[in-house]
Amino acid sequence: MKLHSQKVAKELTATVLCWAIALLIFFPIFWMVLTSLKTEIQAISMPPQLFFKPTLENYIGIFERSNYTRFAWNSVVIALGSSIIGLLLAVPAAYAMAFYPSKRTKGTLLWMLSTKMMPPVGVLIPIYLLFRDTGLLDSRLGLIIIFALMNLPIMIWMIYTYFREIPTEILEAGRMDGVDTRQEIMTIILPISMGGIASSFLLAVILSWNEAFWSLNLTASKAAPLTAFIASYSNPEGLFWARLSAASTLAVAPIVIFGWLSMKQLVRGLTFGAVK
Repeated sequence: MKLHSQKVAKELTATVLCWAIALLIFFPIFWMVLTSLKTEIQAISMPPQLFFKPTLENYIGIFERSNYTRFAWNSVVIALGSSIIGLLLAVPAAYAMAFYPSKRTKGTLLWMLSTKMMPPVGVLIPIYLLFRDTGLLDSRLGLIIIFALMNLPIMIWMIYTYFREIPTEILEAGRMDGVDTRQEIMTIILPISMGGIASSFLLAVILSWNEAFWSLNLTASKAAPLTAFIASYSNPEGLFWARLSAASTLAVAPIVIFGWLSMKQLVRGLTFGAVK
């Protein structure tokens, strides 16, 4: 009886703790949406107003003064384009490292992952000059390339981990039946690890959508995504919190909805191979 009570107490504590963490993480999003429905006076009032008459004037003003659709379309094209290119590069790289490893494979994987630890500002000037000389500044192609390279180490690591979980007996059976490398990848490996590959793709889309540093420094107007759209509401006159919150809500809403819809697939892929 005592052990049962302790187990119930632990489960209840874990549940309360999980809900507390979830509410803590969700609160900034809730407050952002709440602020976007206030007037500027209400948004800066102290103490903050929790009860007020909601207004859509901030959203109406954004659609009247800004071309939100163009920014959103740029984000969609750049996020999907960079993720697709990253996937096309990551799958064969992970395949070679997982099934034909060499003495330098682990070192190469660690080196690729270490590039994510480098601050982007450290390579901003050479990349900016390179993009300027090649005509890639303020272009969707330029951001697609830089985002694909930015996410490539993580995608290779994730897909490599999934490939390592595939039993070698399956591949040996296929090779005995005469399949070549292309057939092995297309008919055996990809179907088995589709959940992991899909989660890698979804994660790359989310990371590309949220990337702000390169978007702000390599674009001006033509290829600016939603991260630049948010930054455009910060000006020398000051921060208009209600309008900025409305712009932020419009920018994060598509990717949040996308994340909710793909949550099951993303979690399944991220936990693939964790428990045998």
